[in-house]
Amino acid sequence: MAVELEQDFDAFYASTHRRIVGQIYAMTGSLHEAEDCAQEAYARAWQRWAKLSADHGNPEAWVRTVAARLAVSSWRKTVNRLTAHRREYQADEVSGMNPDHLAVVAALRRISDEQRLAIVLYHYAGLSVEEIAVETGASHSSVKARLARGRKALAPHLTEFADSFEKPRTPRTYEQPQTSRREI
Repeated sequence: MAVELEQDFDAFYASTHRRIVGQIYAMTGSLHEAEDCAQEAYARAWQRWAKLSADHGNPEAWVRTVAARLAVSSWRKTVNRLTAHRREYQADEVSGMNPDHLAVVAALRRISDEQRLAIVLYHYAGLSVEEIAVETGASHSSVKARLARGRKALAPHLTEFADSFEKPRTPRTYEQPQTSRREI
């Protein structure tokens, strides 16, 4: 029985690890942090694998949720480290990642955590709005709002000519109201 559980977990790990790390990387922008959070989430999953594989309908969602929560917890506990990370950010070279993907990751860093999580789960993990609502504990309409607001917030950061899209200011001209002779 223990050998079967171990083989089952090994197969689960092999089939989901890369995807989970990629999704958490998209959330955090740090491959090292994504790998750490994913490894900790898998370690916790292994500790309760017998129950998790039997009772939980989607162990991948469980691992992703734990990894995402670990990442958020890390952000909250290490404000100084994050500040230094953002200040000294240099695009990490990751094999197989093109400049467009790195630009998306950099842009994701500029939006709120909730919007970032919704966008990553929807566009990278391929989850539906309903699945995201269940996984994050948010309402269906909240997820839709986070997606819409997140896309809107990302747009200026993902356009090559974002600086040239500032709305041109048109000078306001005020016309003096014409008065009739009776008012004078």
